Amino acid sequence: MAKGPRYRRPFRRRAEGKTNYHKRMKLLKSKKLRAVIRASNNHTIVQIIQSKIGGDKVIVSAHSKELVSKFGWNANTGNIPAAYLTGFLAGIRAKKQNVQDAILDLGIFYHRNRVLAAFKGIVQSGIDIPHNEDFFPSNIEETIKGSHIEQYASLLKSENPEKYEQVFSSYLKKNNINPQKISQMVSNTFKKIESST
Repeated sequence: MAKGPRYRRPFRRRAEGKTNYHKRMKLLKSKKLRAVIRASNNHTIVQIIQSKIGGDKVIVSAHSKELVSKFGWNANTGNIPAAYLTGFLAGIRAKKQNVQDAILDLGIFYHRNRVLAAFKGIVQSGIDIPHNEDFFPSNIEETIKGSHIEQYASLLKSENPEKYEQVFSSYLKKNNINPQKISQMVSNTFKKIESST
């Protein structure tokens, strides 16, 4: 551990890798609503937050668990299509609360592809968030639809059926889903979100 007269111990949340206080201060100075996206191994959480002196106020929130409980999503909630749908759900809810624009708060940037997929969902719902299209990977339109999962499943099924059964066991046995038709599931869930919120 560092020592000396000029050493200053970082704040606890910075030391834990949870908060970048320099970035946070810049975001707070803008006085705009923040679109906060956080992803864990199994879930994605998207929130629209208003910063206040007494503490942050959550205006809108969406959790990837809701896709399963309310919109018929049976696949894994920790993948890119689920992150996109969660972002889209949050964006639709934000529009209902008359939120027109926000700024992106990435925090400490983990799980890059899922965070960007959720961000794409917010943007496509109609919320105005300043960004450059080069920020997104070139194949994001395909991955948010789940085509990368379909391609991988097709490749495995033809080349190594045993590994296919092993890798996609939760899809096949637990949820009775064909991983080669995941894009249809994404499309169906998207329509349900659009019509019911």
